Amino acid sequence: MRRKPSPKPEVQRPALPTKEAPLEVYGMVQQVFPSTTFAVELENGVTVLAHIAGRLRRHRIKILPGDRVELEISPYDLTKGRIVYRYRAGEARR
Repeated sequence: MRRKPSPKPEVQRPALPTKEAPLEVYGMVQQVFPSTTFAVELENGVTVLAHIAGRLRRHRIKILPGDRVELEISPYDLTKGRIVYRYRAGEARR
């Protein structure tokens, strides 16, 4: 016969700090670097270094100079970002 498992005492775990939400900005790809890294000029004229998000990489979305893209930028490092969406020609912002 099997024994019933003994009830485990509930352990109080400390609350984890929440992540700050990334900043969502729009820009245009200016230059392509090796290993899917891009120089993207934002709407305010600042240029940041951005890489492709895994979802775009998985679906093999091609990004070329001149493409309009949506970026997520960490609030901790405003010089680097992640490309999360590429707009088609003539497509309005979502």
